[in-house]
Amino acid sequence: MRIVVCLKRVPDTESVIRLTPDGTTIERGDLNYIINPYDEYALEAALQLKEAEGGEVVLLCAGEAEADSTLRKGLAMGADEAVLLQVPQELRDPWSTARLLADWLRAHPADLILAGKQGVDYDHGAVPGMLAELLGLPSATAICALERVADGVRVEREVEAGRERIRLPLPCVLSADKGLNEPRYASLKGIMMAKKKPLEVLESQATAEAEAGRLALPPARPAGRVIGEGAQAAGELLRLLKEEARVL
Repeated sequence: MRIVVCLKRVPDTESVIRLTPDGTTIERGDLNYIINPYDEYALEAALQLKEAEGGEVVLLCAGEAEADSTLRKGLAMGADEAVLLQVPQELRDPWSTARLLADWLRAHPADLILAGKQGVDYDHGAVPGMLAELLGLPSATAICALERVADGVRVEREVEAGRERIRLPLPCVLSADKGLNEPRYASLKGIMMAKKKPLEVLESQATAEAEAGRLALPPARPAGRVIGEGAQAAGELLRLLKEEARVL
């Protein structure tokens, strides 16, 4: 079974984000980068399928040259090989990313394509669905359970009314949500082996087809207000919720 996992290099979620003076992008000099957390769930699912079914796990990333260290981390977790589609500048729109990934996948078909449901940097959540459409494959997004069955895979998605169960034939595209599994840590042996695993770098001149005009940090929250204590404050709280907040 050949499984391709799409990974993205993103700033650590604990990083303090600062914008450049012109407000068009973020200051990246002091940022620590990690594998997109949702992509880790996808990678862990791929590794579990490989352990149960056999086959290989290939990592695929569209990003700048620095993304090779992110792919090495994925190799240390247990993937077999990695491919970096190196672009001159970060692709900040999902359509450009999906098109670049789809071009490679057409030439290197997989039995299963996995990705995180969204990147925690721009939070588009659009690449997996676009990728499935471009490849003409069935897909399910934000899955929280995955099982291999004779005619394909069975997945579950959390919806408002409970859980939705879907069967899909292979090949297909799946995106992983939190709760699908618990991603493993790279072992010392895995880290050493990752240095010898193949990591192919393919240069691409792909550029973003859409750009953000200007970025802005969310406004600071106003300070809280203490209106009293105990039952005596209930009436005043009710009045404020009706007249000021207008939520009642």
